[in-house]
Amino acid sequence: MFTGIIQAVGEVAALQNSGGDLRLRVRSAALPLDDVALGDSISTNGVCLTVTELPGDGYWADVSRETLDFTTLGSLVVGSRVNLEKALTPASRLGGHIVSGHVDGVGEVLSFTEDGRSIRFVLRAPEALAKYIAHKGSITVDGTSLTVNAVRGAEFDLNIIPQTMQETIFGTYTRGSRVNLEVDVIARYLERLMLGDAAADPQAEGLSMATLAENGYLRP
Repeated sequence: MFTGIIQAVGEVAALQNSGGDLRLRVRSAALPLDDVALGDSISTNGVCLTVTELPGDGYWADVSRETLDFTTLGSLVVGSRVNLEKALTPASRLGGHIVSGHVDGVGEVLSFTEDGRSIRFVLRAPEALAKYIAHKGSITVDGTSLTVNAVRGAEFDLNIIPQTMQETIFGTYTRGSRVNLEVDVIARYLERLMLGDAAADPQAEGLSMATLAENGYLRP
């Protein structure tokens, strides 16, 4: 588990194809790894990766085919900058929100404009994720915990302060940049709970007015 508070920006140092999967080396000089052991997790652009080697100036991790298919890690090249966060410990401060490191989908940067000293970004999420994105709710973008400022269908606004622009890879985004999105984990579990007995039905398509009524969530 993570908080979405980026601790450092690393750089992709090597990429090795391995039977359809990928071995990824990240150089992370700005992120102390003295308390990281083999098998520990590091959020890399919002993706929870397991450390397989510690060469001294960073770490190696394996990226599965599943992860390559559903995140942006497959588009990384040597020199790409990535947001980094070590896993939570019992003594960690929860400065952002609860982040699992399991990406729900890939979004797209539509535009960005100056808004005072901040930058206002407009992103588009996959339509299937739109129901989980709420005004003033939390969302994770490439591992960064952020507050949603406005929602219009599958599009949403983010206000990025100068500190976040400086300490994350937001400053590298251009129109059309693809980003890893993770919605609020509470929203995902709440949907399953509200499905009630229908959650066990493999044919169930998700929440509907009929499902809500059948499980007592709507007043007659």
